[in-house]
Amino acid sequence: MAAPLAFFAVFFAYPVAAIVGRGLKMDGAWQFGRVGDVLGRPDILGVLWFTTWQALASTALTLLIALPGAYVFARFAFPGKHVLRAAVTVPFVLPTVVVGTAFLALLGRGGLLDDMWGIRLDTTVWAILLAHVFFNYAVVVRTVGGLWSQLDPRQEEAARVLGAGRLRAWRHVTLPALAPAVAAAALMVFLFTFTSFGVVQILGGPGFSTLEVEIYRQTAQLLDLPTAAVLTLVQFAAVGAVLAVHAGTVRRRETALKLVDPARTAHRPRGAGQWALLAGVLATVALLILLPLGVLVERSLQGPDGYGFAYYRALASVEASAGTFLVPPLEAVWNSLRYALVATAVAVVIGGLAAAALTRRAGRLVRGFDALLMLPLGVSAVTVGFGFLITLDKPPLDLRASWILVPLAQALVGVPFVVRTMLPVLRAVDGRLREAAAVLGASPLRVWREVDLPLVGRAALVAAGFAFAVSLGEFGATVFIARPDRPTLPVAVARLLGRPGELNYGQAMALSTVLMVVCAVSLLALERIRTDRSGEF
Repeated sequence: MAAPLAFFAVFFAYPVAAIVGRGLKMDGAWQFGRVGDVLGRPDILGVLWFTTWQALASTALTLLIALPGAYVFARFAFPGKHVLRAAVTVPFVLPTVVVGTAFLALLGRGGLLDDMWGIRLDTTVWAILLAHVFFNYAVVVRTVGGLWSQLDPRQEEAARVLGAGRLRAWRHVTLPALAPAVAAAALMVFLFTFTSFGVVQILGGPGFSTLEVEIYRQTAQLLDLPTAAVLTLVQFAAVGAVLAVHAGTVRRRETALKLVDPARTAHRPRGAGQWALLAGVLATVALLILLPLGVLVERSLQGPDGYGFAYYRALASVEASAGTFLVPPLEAVWNSLRYALVATAVAVVIGGLAAAALTRRAGRLVRGFDALLMLPLGVSAVTVGFGFLITLDKPPLDLRASWILVPLAQALVGVPFVVRTMLPVLRAVDGRLREAAAVLGASPLRVWREVDLPLVGRAALVAAGFAFAVSLGEFGATVFIARPDRPTLPVAVARLLGRPGELNYGQAMALSTVLMVVCAVSLLALERIRTDRSGEF
């Protein structure tokens, strides 16, 4: 636990605490009265209210749309199932700015709906809610569907034999078993939408602001650190409460039922009703997931002189970016790939050590450590990025001018995915194998190399793939620390969208398409090498 704790203390806790301290301290004394002053402001209360109700609405809408998909992926066998499951996961690892860009191409000015019917939904809450469903659909499908595929269908069949109707059997047998997984998925969706940044910033316009967007505005635009510090504390408290409840639901899910092999529960659809359900889910995936991505590609190819690769060619020119970058925008692709590879290596090492520690120990301390590892997913990335600038500026950690800052920020987001991917596999390793190797004289390092590593090797590859994909898309922190001559893909997309002109818009679409393709290829590769076919992350 020492290395992960040190990593999180230096690169997470210290920057966040420094930002809060700068905002709430004056002349060396804490000014806690500022908390009440900030939270009493009508504009801040409006931000808190919008953040909460849009997160609740997004969560409810995601469950309503995604639960039928979870059932279809869990219980039905049909051609292309694994490819489609990878496809619905692509939005989850896309940067939020790319998600916003895709829906802007579909719902915004000059978008598909605007061209065809004159309908615009950008700067409305509906665009935000739909983008959140798009982003989080896979969370429900894979979390709930992963457990659903392992529930023994004979239990529900026994209830039917004893006289229960289909609905009653599902309500009294299957639903209680699924409840922990549904609760865990709902909490994660709520967490991601509560802290939404890129989607709201691009689609919401000036009329809508979540806590994360407001923290960015107060920090980067207004330089009001006291207000930003108070909002950071509020978000931290909310995220901590959600993660505490989520940890309890995960433990309930792990002990809920004896599970079976998913291969035994899937079957071809039977009857008109099941075929209709499959068709409905496929239509939902096509309209909600594939259509925005397809429109994104179409807009990237729709140049000023008709369809072609004009916007992609413009990415290789500094002049075409009209002063937006010091280097050609295409450099952002190579920068992002290099940063993501380094971030992946750091995340796999830190996350692997953390997963090993969680496997070998038990108790409240370790459960608290487990929750700590999840905090970077919900705590303001904007605060972390700005905290890097004001804390890592003195020897021996004077890193403000170093390129390593970006991979370190990306690794913070990648570590939770590494832990969640490797932990179940490590817990499944028979401890007697380790004990036998130790009795035969193997050192702890050799036991890990000879026993654990061969068994968890493929899980480590899957963890590395997820870490790579999410590192590519990290935006909240890197928007502060990416150097102008070394922009990342998400930062480049956001800068291009923030400047007027058809050429900038087209280049943003082209860069977003490149990032989408890289993420899609990564996810398809993961589906081929993953050993756990239950469908969870």
